[in-house]
Amino acid sequence: MKRAPAAKTRRLDDLGGLKAALRSAREEAAAQAAAERAREAESRRERELFTRTVGTVVPLRKVAPTVVPRPRPPAVAQQRRRDEEAVLAESISDEFDVETLLDTDDALSFRRPGIGVEVLRKLRRGVWALQGEIDLHGKRRDEAREALAAFLRDAAGNGVRCVRIVHGKGHGSPGREPVLKAKVKTWLVQRKEVLAFVHARAADGGHGALIVLLQPSRAGGAAAGKD
Repeated sequence: MKRAPAAKTRRLDDLGGLKAALRSAREEAAAQAAAERAREAESRRERELFTRTVGTVVPLRKVAPTVVPRPRPPAVAQQRRRDEEAVLAESISDEFDVETLLDTDDALSFRRPGIGVEVLRKLRRGVWALQGEIDLHGKRRDEAREALAAFLRDAAGNGVRCVRIVHGKGHGSPGREPVLKAKVKTWLVQRKEVLAFVHARAADGGHGALIVLLQPSRAGGAAAGKD
């Protein structure tokens, strides 16, 4: 019975300690709240000061990235490339032996099978008007061969029927041998566009040139080769 006051005293002490802890927690929370209010007030003052100093801030618009144009590769002349390839594909040989395949007369004229003798007579008389010519005189052999192939292809493609090919008489060749003259004859018989050819008249170059009849590009003109 004498120990009851001591127990009561301990309970009062515990209660006092709890109250003190609660008071301390309230004071700490109040201090944190006051500090937070102070920070917000300081931030608000800084924003107001910035606005008064700088003015209203408008966000920048998003700008699409600038595309730097890349230089385009140089244009390729496709038609020219195809023409050059066609020339190579239709190249004519120096080794072709015309005598083994086609007949030539004493005047070195030529006509394909199915082309009448009258065609040669008309070529010699100049019945067909000359529509183009190429001068190979003075060119080297390879240069002359390539130039002749391109000329014949373009002429036939443009519907040209009769042309003159100047090859020279060979007086300036080594040994005065008409090398280019003989080569031109050999080259011509290998071209499918060529129907016939004869030596030119004296007024058109004589034995230094050939008058050549070409295959017409249109079906309607095919009958001309059968005169």
